[in-house]
Amino acid sequence: MAETTNQDEEFSGTKPVEERHRIDEEKLHAWMAENVEGYRGPLSILQFKGGQSNPTYRLDTPTTSYVLRRKPFGKLLPSAHAVDREFRVISMLHQQGFPVAQPHALCMEDTVIGSAFYVMSMELGRVLWNATLPGIDREHRRAMYVSKIETLARLHSYDPQKLGLGDFGRPGNYFARQVDRWTKQYRASGSERIEEVERLIDWLPMTLPKQERVAIVHGDYRIDNMIFHPIEPSVRAVLDWELSTVGDPMADFTYLLMQWSLPGGLAQADLTALNIPTLDEAAQIYGACTGIELPDLNWYFSYNLFRLVGIMQGIAGRIREGTAASAKASEAAALAMPLAKAAWDFAQKAGAR
Repeated sequence: MAETTNQDEEFSGTKPVEERHRIDEEKLHAWMAENVEGYRGPLSILQFKGGQSNPTYRLDTPTTSYVLRRKPFGKLLPSAHAVDREFRVISMLHQQGFPVAQPHALCMEDTVIGSAFYVMSMELGRVLWNATLPGIDREHRRAMYVSKIETLARLHSYDPQKLGLGDFGRPGNYFARQVDRWTKQYRASGSERIEEVERLIDWLPMTLPKQERVAIVHGDYRIDNMIFHPIEPSVRAVLDWELSTVGDPMADFTYLLMQWSLPGGLAQADLTALNIPTLDEAAQIYGACTGIELPDLNWYFSYNLFRLVGIMQGIAGRIREGTAASAKASEAAALAMPLAKAAWDFAQKAGAR
């Protein structure tokens, strides 16, 4: 087994359930006995350390472990934390053999644990947070990145209509919808005014790229949102489908490529020494799977950072409301300003004035 880094240990694994996230174990046990095939108690509950959005729990029984994801308690921003959408998309993808957890049951009532939730299988493997993969054998690093990119290309190969997900996203230009959505989320968060964001709100809608393809979009496809096989360098399950929709797959892929462009990711890493693909090599791997050629990336990088600002401002809003799910939420919220500045830098490279 590969060694874990301090960052992996900090964010991975479980902890006792925080007081503000406690749920009624007896009611949950009764619900699972009625709704989850093969369930047998008694039940014990722990909370996963990672994640800043939907609180996630590990449910252990004498024979099986499960994962529960629920909406946060309290006031929420519009359209956020739609666990029913998560459950729907992983149900469809699981039927196709795509690497996701097995969905067991969805509960949209608040009467069981206080909010909507769903239960899925517990997939064993490695969750990694550091993009340079410091605890991984050198010969496995490239293979893990190739698996990650090929898995995304596979997701983008599905026809949403054939999977019964044709109505999973609204028609029209995906980027137009997303810019509008994250503008509204940014406004609704009630956070301080950021001048760079105001400029992006004006510039992005006027420069939207033409949409060439429609696919299932994960929305937050990054290395810590997947489980790798315990030994092999391959993706075992893709996690956290909260932001998934039907839209332009370029949004997903350029979001992944940003990892090579930003400090804290791979921007300053010695990729040759680490045996990790370069940005161009990553694009070639994806292109070989999908048959597409990438356009200029600066607009997409600007958009993706703008979207991240909206997410971070939403986290800041939940901190004020007392519903943020992670102790790291305040640190995440503090990223909004530097992300906004970086987004405007990319916008200027794409021609913004």
